[in-house]
Amino acid sequence: MDVSCELGVIKTVPVFGWSHFPASRYFAKSHKGTSGVRIQIIFHRSGRNMVKYFCNSTDIKSTWDHVVSAFWQRYPNPFSTHVLTEDVLYREVTTDHRLLSRRLLMKTNRLPRWAERFFPVGMSRCVYIVEDSIVDPVNRSLTTYTWNLNHTTLMSVEERCVFQDSLEQPSTTLLKREAWISSGIFGFSKPIQEFGLARFKSNQVKAMKGLEYALSNLQGETPQWLLRDTVKPPSEKAKEAAKTLASAASAPQKPQQYV
Repeated sequence: MDVSCELGVIKTVPVFGWSHFPASRYFAKSHKGTSGVRIQIIFHRSGRNMVKYFCNSTDIKSTWDHVVSAFWQRYPNPFSTHVLTEDVLYREVTTDHRLLSRRLLMKTNRLPRWAERFFPVGMSRCVYIVEDSIVDPVNRSLTTYTWNLNHTTLMSVEERCVFQDSLEQPSTTLLKREAWISSGIFGFSKPIQEFGLARFKSNQVKAMKGLEYALSNLQGETPQWLLRDTVKPPSEKAKEAAKTLASAASAPQKPQQYV
C-alpha cells in the first residue's frame, strides 16, 4: 500500500516511523494491527543527496513517565506560539502494548525577505507537519518522527527524537534529537540548508523550553526564571546565511544557455 503525503490526501494508517534517512530513497515498515491484517507502507524520499545533518543529546532531569505526560501537554506554551493547531489523525494500542499516534500540526514561521522570491503570490505561509510517535512502555521509550508536507521544494526538514529512560541516572530521561535539512532550489540549496540548520537549532531551544514549561505545569508550579527567560535570537550563522541569500536573490540572473 502506497501512502501519499500530499496535503489533503493524508491517509491515516497503523504504520509508523521511517528508516535512517538519508540511507535510501524508499523505506517500508510493517505492522500487524488489531484486526490481524499486516500492512506495509512504502514512503518515497526525494532524490536529493546533499543534506545538512544535526544531532544532539540532552539529559532531562525528570522521570520518563513525567516526560511522556508532558509531551502530550506541551501545546500551547509561551515558547511555541508559532504552533497554531494540532489534530490527532490516528491512534492505536498494539498487541505488544505500544501506543501509536499520528498527528497533524499547523505551524507558521516568519518568512525571511529573501524567501519571498521563491513563493508564488497567494501561497500559504503555514507549514503542515506530520508527527508520528511510538510510546513503548515495556522498553520505556518514546520515539517521534516529524516531517513537513508542504513547501518541501524550498526546504524539507525531517526530525527524529528518542526519549529513553536512563538506566544509569535515576529520575532522568535521555533525549537524542536528529534532523536532516534539504532544499530543492537549484543554485541556492546550500545557503538555504545553512539557514534552515541555524533556524532549526534556534527552534529546538524553544521546543526544550516548551517541554520544561509543560513539566513544570504537571508539578503545579512554573518557575519564574522560565517565564522571564526569552528565547535566544537567531545565531550569527543564520543572519549570515540570510544575507547571502538576500544578495543572491536580488542579483540579476544570467539567461541559461542550452547546447
